[in-house]
Amino acid sequence: MTQTTNIAKNVPAPAFKTALEPITLSVGGMTCSSCVATIERTLNSIPGVSATVNFASETAHVMAPAEMNPKQLISAIKSAGYSATKVADPSQVALHSKKSATALFFALLFTAPVLAISMTVSWHPAIDRWINGQLENFNLYYPKYSPTAWLVIGLSAPVVLIVAWPIYRAGIRNVLHPTMDTLITLGSLTAFGWSIYANTTGNGEVYAEVSATIITFVVAGRFLESRAKRRASSALSTLLALGSKEVTVIREGELVQIPIDHLDVGDHFVAKPGERIATDGVVISGESAVDNSLLTGESKPIDVNPGALVIGSSLNKNGRLEIRATRVGSDTELARITAMVVSAQGTKAPIQRLADRISAIFVPVVTLLAIGTFIGWYYTDHSLTQSISSAIAVLVIACPCALGLATPVALLVASGRGAQRGIVIREPRVLEVAGKIDSVILDKTGTLTNATMSLSNAAVVISAGDALGPDFKELLNAESILSSALSIELQSDHPVATSIATYISSKGISPTAVTEFSSTPGSGSAGRVNLGMKSPVVLIGSPVAIAHATTPFHQELTHEIFVAQEKGLTVSVLAWDGVAIAMFAVGDEIKADAKKTIAELREHGIDPWLVTGDSSQVALSVAKEVGISADHVISGALPKDKVEKVKALQAKGHRVLMIGDGVNDAAALASADLSIAMGTGTDTAMATADIVVMRRDLGSVVDALNLSSKTLKIIRGNLAWAFLYNVIGIPVAAMGALRPMYAAGAMAFSSLFVVTNSLRIK
Repeated sequence: MTQTTNIAKNVPAPAFKTALEPITLSVGGMTCSSCVATIERTLNSIPGVSATVNFASETAHVMAPAEMNPKQLISAIKSAGYSATKVADPSQVALHSKKSATALFFALLFTAPVLAISMTVSWHPAIDRWINGQLENFNLYYPKYSPTAWLVIGLSAPVVLIVAWPIYRAGIRNVLHPTMDTLITLGSLTAFGWSIYANTTGNGEVYAEVSATIITFVVAGRFLESRAKRRASSALSTLLALGSKEVTVIREGELVQIPIDHLDVGDHFVAKPGERIATDGVVISGESAVDNSLLTGESKPIDVNPGALVIGSSLNKNGRLEIRATRVGSDTELARITAMVVSAQGTKAPIQRLADRISAIFVPVVTLLAIGTFIGWYYTDHSLTQSISSAIAVLVIACPCALGLATPVALLVASGRGAQRGIVIREPRVLEVAGKIDSVILDKTGTLTNATMSLSNAAVVISAGDALGPDFKELLNAESILSSALSIELQSDHPVATSIATYISSKGISPTAVTEFSSTPGSGSAGRVNLGMKSPVVLIGSPVAIAHATTPFHQELTHEIFVAQEKGLTVSVLAWDGVAIAMFAVGDEIKADAKKTIAELREHGIDPWLVTGDSSQVALSVAKEVGISADHVISGALPKDKVEKVKALQAKGHRVLMIGDGVNDAAALASADLSIAMGTGTDTAMATADIVVMRRDLGSVVDALNLSSKTLKIIRGNLAWAFLYNVIGIPVAAMGALRPMYAAGAMAFSSLFVVTNSLRIK
């Protein structure tokens, strides 16, 4: 970054430490992308500061030394001719249009009669005679050219001299760095001044209605543009409005309502049916269905019960829940989503930087073209009136606003809409990469699977119990065997034990008393279980460990174990008094839409790879289930192996998408051309990825790619329109084929078109 003299007046450039902190400023007075360039140049000239300005949200996102006072940044912006205030909460930036509405009302109030009079040219002689007659009755001096023209000039004056003053002020302040306001100021004042001269001398046509119409079109365009930008940010505003203001907490057994800001981690609070859950937490008691649709885009409510995690601001549908707060304030899921979205809106895509560079030189070039147009017409034996009219049309029709709005408004809509659907675009640059991806590397656990162990198969081999003898004959039934397994597994917190216990409990089977319990990590658990008539020693653990402590496995049991292991499942064997009689196969459940998602990625021309730290057996089993070919599977992979695979594909010319959710995926996520992190994963993965999908299903990955592609298509369409409009419009105006009034309408329409086109993303 080029270091120059501090632009803030009388503020010395201090020697700062390297620590930087983000500062968001709300900027007033911006009217086009030339203003953006001016403010960015001003802020970036301050030592140690790096800033980007968003025209759509009217904000400046600054990385400044921690010791810097924000007042220095505000002072610099004011010295450049704009207003600025520090935004305490960047996620609460709002767009307002009240001032533009008032200006539009008064502009229309005076411009409407001006246009009405100007369009009835055939009536002007009669009106002139009537006015002259009235003036003669009072023996007043009156101009001999056209009283009607003076009436038009008089009605135009409030619009040109009062309503337009903020535009003129901005144009004058930025005279050294011309902006859109400069062009409007030159165009309207030239038309108004010429009208006074022409009507006083009787030399030329009057363009007072043009000067008023120019201002009215500009004000109307900015009013509609402001409303459209508000609509563009409405999705994010909807998310922000979800947050609760108050919460009902449990204090010493009593229900107490307190402000949400007073809620602390560990507090127990209540969510009644129909209320939004105040903050992220874990359910302590109660059962209900929770609607996360506005946060994650999941269409179906999720059933929750004690132990389930819930997201703050989600809707509690039908049951009373008591919840322990686990995250509050800026740490909540909603706060994280909005923070990532706001951060993305403060970052520029490469395609936008190109438009900004063009806009920075656009206004000076147009000003020179207008001067050249006047000279060309005047010195080719055309009238002064025609020469001025053509020059004014060139000044007015030129519109860098469309260039400046093309990308940020589209990104504003896309990021807000994406957030509503559980898709957070953290890096705008991904918009240009998403459509070029041809390879995808997927992690297994938490990406293709749910990262939760669940029972896939249970086999109870009653005939194997014959080796126990006749005393066990009455106990050898499925219920007793499952009850003994439940009794042992409830003593352990191992994920496999938990999944087995959960499955058996769901069958309505109850545990019994256990004595002499012991557990050996990596092998299994043992204990004496009271089954009434007998209390056998029950073992449950890995096949290898149980085989060492029992008689040879029954043939049927051996077959069940083999089949389960072939599928990559984790097998636990149950034995009574040294005889194996049952097996349980537990696996990481594959996501319901994983196979469909892989097929859709292939339809997009993206070749899938599975790279996982799991065993070859497990990896191949999952790959077969979801539709990934065996030669595209890498098992036993360390984090560095994932990075090497990314780079190997890139070296062959592929554009690589990496999808993961764990700390071990972070390096590969950072190395890939495009990275997507599952929102159910670790903070490290989410902080590294370009896109975060908050839903648990894998299909949201395809939704994210589709959203990125559609947004880029809209941006390219906006830029194509903005360039084409100016390339065609300016020469047409310079040739005198366009009246200034129509040029003003075309200019306003150009900006409005870009904004409304961006709204199609919704």
